[in-house]
Amino acid sequence: MKIYKSIDEYNESKNSIVTIGTFDGIHKGHQKIFNKVINASKQSNLSSVVLTFFPHPRIILNKYNDIKMIDTLDEKIDHLEKIGIDHLVIHPFDKKFSLLSADQFIKEYLVDKLKLKHIIIGYDHRFGKGREASVTDLKEYSREFNFVVDEIDAQEIEKIAISSTKIRKSINEGNLKTTKLYLGRFFCLTGKVVKGDGLGKQINYPTANILIKEDYKIIPKDGVYYIKTKVDNKLYNGMMNIGHRPTIGTKEKSIEVNLFNFDRDIYDKIISVDVVEKIRDEKKFSSIEALKAQLAKDEEHCLKLINK
Repeated sequence: MKIYKSIDEYNESKNSIVTIGTFDGIHKGHQKIFNKVINASKQSNLSSVVLTFFPHPRIILNKYNDIKMIDTLDEKIDHLEKIGIDHLVIHPFDKKFSLLSADQFIKEYLVDKLKLKHIIIGYDHRFGKGREASVTDLKEYSREFNFVVDEIDAQEIEKIAISSTKIRKSINEGNLKTTKLYLGRFFCLTGKVVKGDGLGKQINYPTANILIKEDYKIIPKDGVYYIKTKVDNKLYNGMMNIGHRPTIGTKEKSIEVNLFNFDRDIYDKIISVDVVEKIRDEKKFSSIEALKAQLAKDEEHCLKLINK
């Protein structure tokens, strides 16, 4: 999959089939759309193109919108690479771009630059300055510029919207089984391993402290989770704590991962953690020894889940 950081970078000579959206989460509903695009591209000998925007348009158009995303941009790219799309165009969304007329967007961007011949789009999609144009307008443009419009019906779009809402709700509640049901994969957290205070090592539960630089990324509810991750292509199981470590009394929220049967230094590595299942809520213990005893129970719980 070729990746472009703006529509202006796109320089393919072959005509294209395009779908447009923010596609947060890349869940089962989105995957159906991408499969339609890929199948149609093969049938008509077109390049398959996903056009998405970053930052999320709602963040730019409504600066007070505290929307949290299911995937970071890097995670979205990784998921799309696995699906089999030919080209991913990530166009910067800013005030200037939001003021483009529908005419400019269709002719200059979709037709002239992306060489659009077929578009698959939601029935409720709007575009152009002030969201002035609808799919009905797009069909008018298609006659002028000779491209095909395939409309995703209301029922399918509603399913996608419901799925995204349920995914966010389940992550916020720590219900990762439901998250996986809608995503079709484990929810993941990707970040850099940074130095902590070393307490985990002192109590024989060394942890990798994960720093997620993207403040727009949704984080599951505080608690202890069973996780899986790969380090240098080898799969490891483990447990993760999200929260403020009330037994220690730290103010800052942290994400700490303890990998089973692992004793390597991985500081500064970027790791992606699959969050499988919540084990328990975060809790304040009467002593470090009581905390250590609970960690042993948590590990035992996770080991049972591995062997299920």
